[in-house]
Amino acid sequence: MRSNDVLGLVFADTMSDKIPELSASRTVASIPIGGKYRLIDFVLSNMSNSGINNVGIIAKSNFLSLTDHVGSGSAYDLSKRRSNLTLLTPYDGKNFSNEIETVYNMHGYIDHCREEYVLLSPGNVVSNFDYNALFDFHSKHDADVTFVYRHGVVPKEYVRPLTVETDADGKVTEVRITPEIGDQEVNQVYGSMLIKKSVLMEEVRNALSLNQLDAKRHIQSVLDKYKVYAFENTGYTAVISSINSYFEFNMDLMKKEVRDSLFNPKRPIYTKVRDDAPSRYGLDSRVKNSIIAQGCVIDGEVENCVISKGVYVGKGAKLSNCIIMQDTKIGNDTKLNYVIIDKDVTVKDERSLMGYDSYPIYIAKKSVV
Repeated sequence: MRSNDVLGLVFADTMSDKIPELSASRTVASIPIGGKYRLIDFVLSNMSNSGINNVGIIAKSNFLSLTDHVGSGSAYDLSKRRSNLTLLTPYDGKNFSNEIETVYNMHGYIDHCREEYVLLSPGNVVSNFDYNALFDFHSKHDADVTFVYRHGVVPKEYVRPLTVETDADGKVTEVRITPEIGDQEVNQVYGSMLIKKSVLMEEVRNALSLNQLDAKRHIQSVLDKYKVYAFENTGYTAVISSINSYFEFNMDLMKKEVRDSLFNPKRPIYTKVRDDAPSRYGLDSRVKNSIIAQGCVIDGEVENCVISKGVYVGKGAKLSNCIIMQDTKIGNDTKLNYVIIDKDVTVKDERSLMGYDSYPIYIAKKSVV
């Protein structure tokens, strides 16, 4: 299988109902993360680095931020003569109520594309994954469908997880939906799937004709009909499915082994470039174990924080275990601990806010505190 014979389809609104705070004014895929990235940067970079030239992004609503960020796809090397990035949006959001109807409503776009295979991927997964290994595995076994899974404990907030059992060769022998597993480690399929285009469209049409609109149930019903395999992603993987998992991932970035896994120089993560001046640190500032993007002014104390571009931290301010998004202003003598602050927020002088690691406080975009 050639990588340029694969069409990438990204679902930008995956788990949006579980992250209402962050997705109120944007798609899940365009949520800022890690100080300078958006969630979608990881899946688009993975596809581009693996040689996929044609990618469609399916977005239901609130896609202005997403459109502005991905643009023509040039940041991901997807705007050349033989490559393309397409934003697929509905005339009516009701057409995107479930995965089956969503894919069917994209059938004109999918059928028009020349690629023989389709790689379906959620927009809420953070990983640096080489899809070429998946393509080789799929071809080696002459599979009709190959799922990507990770082995581990399913996040507690994850609704209706899909888990698989495989034989020694990777062939799927059993598919379960919402199994009673507790803290047991399982093979969780978090959304990525490589499938022949002809098989995908045939089963989507069959599911609609039978009124089987639950994609996971339909997968169970056709398991014996096709050669279905599963491929393990053994690298670091974070699934953003709640405000807590979002906070935990950003805190994980303080760990060197996590950064080394995600930001592999051989498979770089691309993003839209914003040309800010280097960050400036005041004489009385103190920064410890934090990620600081460019364009910031830090006059206070920052510890265990992720600070995005253009943030101002006033004199005497003390920030611990916080995520501060783009162009936010933190006043003098402010105390913040376990707080997530969205873009363009103003926190006035001498304010004090404190959450907890299991319940971080969230401040909405453009708020004044």
